[in-house]
Amino acid sequence: MLPHEESTDSFKLVLLGSTDVGKSSLVLRYIRDDFREIVSTTGCAFFTQRINLQGKNLHFEIWDTAGQERYHSVCHLYYRGARAALLVYDITSKETFSRAQLWLQELQKYVLNGKMVIALVGNKSDLHDNRKVSTEDALAFAEQKQLLFMETSAKTGSGVNEVFEAVASKLLTLEKQKEENQHISRISLQETHSPSEGHRCCTSL
Repeated sequence: MLPHEESTDSFKLVLLGSTDVGKSSLVLRYIRDDFREIVSTTGCAFFTQRINLQGKNLHFEIWDTAGQERYHSVCHLYYRGARAALLVYDITSKETFSRAQLWLQELQKYVLNGKMVIALVGNKSDLHDNRKVSTEDALAFAEQKQLLFMETSAKTGSGVNEVFEAVASKLLTLEKQKEENQHISRISLQETHSPSEGHRCCTSL
């Protein structure tokens, strides 16, 4: 149990990707360390997870969006206000990799402001013999778009905790930078409004 006296930072995280890429299985592996094959999510599923990282408590609000085309027009209602996103594809399907790139365009259209943490996640790495999307191609795309990148297997658990921890670590880094910038801004504002030596209203005789 997390100490009650410590503050907890909350972050909304969304999972985006086509049907059958294993988004829901990925979340269940992370939350419950359990594997279940889930064919598709209807609408949106909601999960929560608390972790302690770098001495800070984090509370993830995880939104698993539906991958079916008929839900596409309303998905932006779920990921507005999100601080992080996982773009999940199946390494055995080039189509899902292309779809992940389209999801990135959607994020850029609605919510991307330079401060959202986005990770490209190649799931089903246990099926490496049937791979259709090379690690090199996915990594090159991630680097070009300045995304985190990792391959995972919801079935074996490989890389699952690591990708969520990488996202959390990046979120903490951005929060620290934000606090530092605010501190610098306050100092600059105080210096701007402090009276100069040559304009004192009173002098001692």
